[in-house]
Amino acid sequence: QVQLVESGGGLVQAGGSLRLSCAAFGRTFSSYAMGWFRQAPGNEREFVAAISWSGGATYYADSVKGRFSIYRDNAKNMVYLQMNSLKPEDTAVYYCAADAVGSWYFGAPPSALSNDYWGQGTQVTVSS
Repeated sequence: QVQLVESGGGLVQAGGSLRLSCAAFGRTFSSYAMGWFRQAPGNEREFVAAISWSGGATYYADSVKGRFSIYRDNAKNMVYLQMNSLKPEDTAVYYCAADAVGSWYFGAPPSALSNDYWGQGTQVTVSS
């Protein structure tokens, strides 16, 4: 069992930066590949970024590639999403997710359906 708690969201101007944090509570954090997803009003939840169990591999949605970075600290049970050069279209609720199988690591498209645990979400609003 893993409980996830996100923090770090807020209001930022376009071009600005935010760092989201996700704290995991449970003794098996390193057994999960971790990911960030987001959901804007009226839209489906979409993949943003993922990181492998040890942190050695990452994967990004095309829309954030080059602007966002995902990293984790297994000693602290934390995963982060550094978001730079933010755009108004990045506005959404951002969710942290834990995925034991990590299908994306083996070539499958990342999917919200493949995750085992979710956080409650944190709002990110980017003003133009």
